[in-house]
Amino acid sequence: MKSCKVPKHRMQSIDHEVLHDPSLQVATFAAGCFWCAQEAFEDQPGVKAVIAGYTGGTTEDPSYEDVLTETTGHREAVQVYFDPERTSFEHLLIIFWSTIDPTDAGGQLADRGESYTTAIFYHNDEQRRIAEQSKKDQQVQYSKPMVTKILPFKNFYIAEEYHQGYAKKHPVRYKLYKVGSGRSAMLKERSAKY
Repeated sequence: MKSCKVPKHRMQSIDHEVLHDPSLQVATFAAGCFWCAQEAFEDQPGVKAVIAGYTGGTTEDPSYEDVLTETTGHREAVQVYFDPERTSFEHLLIIFWSTIDPTDAGGQLADRGESYTTAIFYHNDEQRRIAEQSKKDQQVQYSKPMVTKILPFKNFYIAEEYHQGYAKKHPVRYKLYKVGSGRSAMLKERSAKY
């Protein structure tokens, strides 16, 4: 299921051919700040597009301001469109785990609240099985239980244009955020594990 709802007012930089390419598969990850998740997956071999958006909630077509209220049930997330001939869902999961603290139930680093909590939204039974095994394999690295949820995919609403490719469009501002939030330090520590 490749369900990405693209409201007309948010269509500027989205490659619609990628969204409808039957040769590609899609993975949906909530990894805290979606700017950081985009940066982690962009430019990976086999990844054709990484789209920032909102997933898992009940509000139709939420805005960034709506999601920040913590009343919509949505998380910041990314949809990763990838070529399974060049990369795998398993490999994308390794990237996902390396960029988050899966033991934090309150968000990620400086970003707090349900909208910043981590989750893997599976699109089929195979993704569910692979995600569950991957989580089990990762648990041995942590003394605390991992709280990252594995949930069925329901919906994905693309975020506003200014959120798409934020790290590339605003490198100075993004770097300040990445350092200030503690993400740079966490990634440096995690790089030793992966």
